[in-house]
Amino acid sequence: MKDTATGEPEPHEGERPKGPPLGEVLEFMRLLWAVDHGLQSTSKRMESTLGLTGPQRLVIRLVGRFPGITAGSLAQILHVHPSTLTGVLKRLEKRGLLERKSDPLDGRKALFALTEPGRALDIPSEGTVEAAVQRVLAKMSRNRILCTQDVLTALAQELGGVPAPEAQASPAESDARKSATR
Repeated sequence: MKDTATGEPEPHEGERPKGPPLGEVLEFMRLLWAVDHGLQSTSKRMESTLGLTGPQRLVIRLVGRFPGITAGSLAQILHVHPSTLTGVLKRLEKRGLLERKSDPLDGRKALFALTEPGRALDIPSEGTVEAAVQRVLAKMSRNRILCTQDVLTALAQELGGVPAPEAQASPAESDARKSATR
């Protein structure tokens, strides 16, 4: 079958689209932009159908998995600054989906848990980013998933979105690693 706009044959499943050769770097970047666009579009659709954006849903799912989590721990899991989460947490709390309690051990910290309406949203749902990721991962071998995670982790580290493993290690682990390489 031919693409009506270009007159070129449409690519078969698994085949790369025809077009000017971009090279590995530009092709990879093109795909990253396509994923980013898909995330943004799906997030907007989720907001109109589920009443939650993609980031809000991710926070709901994480708080559901880790009741009593702090904003700092959530930020660490998501690799964002805690101030980035402030608006998301406030909106979810205002809507009655999250509850905030003071940490009995440190009154400066807040602990977050889902309310009953929040728990009702903490379930797998069609039309979400999570469902799309789950469908794709189900088609991939464990080895391909791990290789992809390695590439994305390395890229996130290079861009400063994820601390490098050395930065995550304790001082004792870092010292032991340095001694072993001498």
